[in-house]
Amino acid sequence: MKKMLLTVLLLAVVMLTPVPQLVYADSWWNMEVKAKKYADEGKMSEAAPLWAKLVEHFTGEGTVGGWTNAALYAKLLGKYYETVHDYSNAVRYYEIENNGWLNAGKDWGAEDWYRAQELRLTLDLYVSTDQLETIKKAAVPKQGELAKFEPEYGVYLGMYSETDPGMGNHFDRSKSIYGKNHAIYLAYSPYDGDFPMRYADNAKKAGSGTALQIALEPSNGLDEVKDDPHLRKWAKDANAAGIPIFLRFASEMNGNWVIWHGNPDKYIEKFRIISEVMKEEAPNVAMVWSPNDVPRYSMAAYYPGDLYVDWVGVNLYTMPYGDGQPSLPGYGTSPVERLEEAYRLYADRKPIMISETGVAHTTNRDGKSHTDWAVANLDRLYEVMPKKYPRVKAITYFNQNMTTRESLNDYLLRDDPIMMGAYKSIIASPYYLDKVATGAKPDMPIGYVNAEKAFRFRKKVWIVPYIRIPEVFIGKVEYRMNGTVIQTQTRAPFNLDLHAGEVPEGAQLEVNVHNQNGKLVNAKTLVLSSDVNVKVDGKDLGSGQPPVIREGYTLAPLRAIFVELGAQVTWDPSTKTATGSKGSTIIRIGIGEKTAERNGTTVDLETPAELVNGNLMAPVRFIGEAFGGSVEWDGTERTVSILTSDNPHRTASAKVHADGFLAKIMNGLKCLLYFSKEMI
Repeated sequence: MKKMLLTVLLLAVVMLTPVPQLVYADSWWNMEVKAKKYADEGKMSEAAPLWAKLVEHFTGEGTVGGWTNAALYAKLLGKYYETVHDYSNAVRYYEIENNGWLNAGKDWGAEDWYRAQELRLTLDLYVSTDQLETIKKAAVPKQGELAKFEPEYGVYLGMYSETDPGMGNHFDRSKSIYGKNHAIYLAYSPYDGDFPMRYADNAKKAGSGTALQIALEPSNGLDEVKDDPHLRKWAKDANAAGIPIFLRFASEMNGNWVIWHGNPDKYIEKFRIISEVMKEEAPNVAMVWSPNDVPRYSMAAYYPGDLYVDWVGVNLYTMPYGDGQPSLPGYGTSPVERLEEAYRLYADRKPIMISETGVAHTTNRDGKSHTDWAVANLDRLYEVMPKKYPRVKAITYFNQNMTTRESLNDYLLRDDPIMMGAYKSIIASPYYLDKVATGAKPDMPIGYVNAEKAFRFRKKVWIVPYIRIPEVFIGKVEYRMNGTVIQTQTRAPFNLDLHAGEVPEGAQLEVNVHNQNGKLVNAKTLVLSSDVNVKVDGKDLGSGQPPVIREGYTLAPLRAIFVELGAQVTWDPSTKTATGSKGSTIIRIGIGEKTAERNGTTVDLETPAELVNGNLMAPVRFIGEAFGGSVEWDGTERTVSILTSDNPHRTASAKVHADGFLAKIMNGLKCLLYFSKEMI
């Protein structure tokens, strides 16, 4: 009986289950024919759904033939959706096309992958931070230690200036021209020539810490490269130069325009010979392996190996026309995406150098100026790229007007005053370094994070948006805080800086992007808040428990203040009391108490001491004055400054100014500071 019931139940399930319709090869062929008919008739909107089904079908086959067919139909869909301005679907299908070709073992989708990036609607907000742990986590290698001459964080400024009529190889003129010295100067040298000592001498004149990047080029082919007396002498002379040298041997090897292209095994063999000789003879030389960014998917075959490479470089140029040809407009191009491949492959273990780069502001073939476009891409090159790719540690600008050869583009900054002004403004940031040394870093902690929803900062914040729209040219970027417009920009560089005192707690910062027709095409909202900062004798205290506001009173880190004041600290867990002593002064503060003791005398506190996240808090004015110092308040940067008694810059009587956003602070700063019992 049970078997009969089970049989009946199974029959019922089978009868109720929909039977999938079998689609045979003829059906797919018929669909292809039908789609082609629609396309031939110009009925693209009717062909597109059929192409989409074909892409899905052929992708599912999992064969070379299937991926090939999927790529072909995805390309048709990408072009169709781009034509009708459905850019999100255009991006989607161009990327499906690229993946299809890669699965089929071809690189034929590379250009459409780039096109997808050009059409992608992008608005990323890179926000400055002074939190060292955050900065270092992004900037240091995931594997191993810092490479030779690698800065801890920040970016070396580099320049090729030889054909600049106002500078030439007088590297010591950089500061007078650009307002800042460059850390690296680029020189070209033939492999069969002597070490270019005159460039090294010019670098020495520019000051300590100035380095050379030498592009060593085997113009007679790779066979001339041998471990022989010529190479050994070159290396010994490099060592005798006595300056840091980045040796870029036979770059752009992945491009068929150089004589050393075409034999990856031989190239690797020769690079390794150079690397080994430099290790033995010239410890001041760092080896740079530097492919070109194009053609995509071609560089990995030439990589010599981690043991032989100190830095991975990339040569890339941004120009409004493909190969400088007006018939090949390329306004959508950007340097940012062109770094993706090299960064993905090598940045986890090697510092990245943009070995040679430029943005064309004028095309000499037609004499046309492209200033606005060029400034936008210069901004992306220097402001966006190192923030999106924090392992980028050096950028060398190719400062030349190509009047007679190659692309015939003008990259020379002095030829366009707006480009020159933008460059000088960008590199003025302390993030850009002017001296080379392993472990170098900016004078102040500064890094950037891609902020998605909310962000807290101290003192001041810089916000750099990375903006891309399919229409390419941006009409206006508008910044609103809590609904009020605070700044509008109509041309790059796009950025915003705010002081802590300008930002209410939980402020809604809107960044609105308009195209040149005035239409709002993208927007992003970031919740901003600022923390109170604490300084002792001008030095910012380190990160840790951030200051907080409690009923109008500011609470900020205490232990760091005790350390800076030179006080000795003990903790009594039985009475929950901290004791600080310096010289003949002894202070005792207990949790929950509205009074403290100074040398046995009771002192009233504006608010009781308390624990915050396990940290003891106490009034800053009491602490600062108890040890003979003074306390001041800077409302612009929301900073508490403690000046010790032996600081010559302290005022006769400390003045505490009201914080515009803390109405309860009227006559004096009511600050609390923490003390961590775990650290005692």
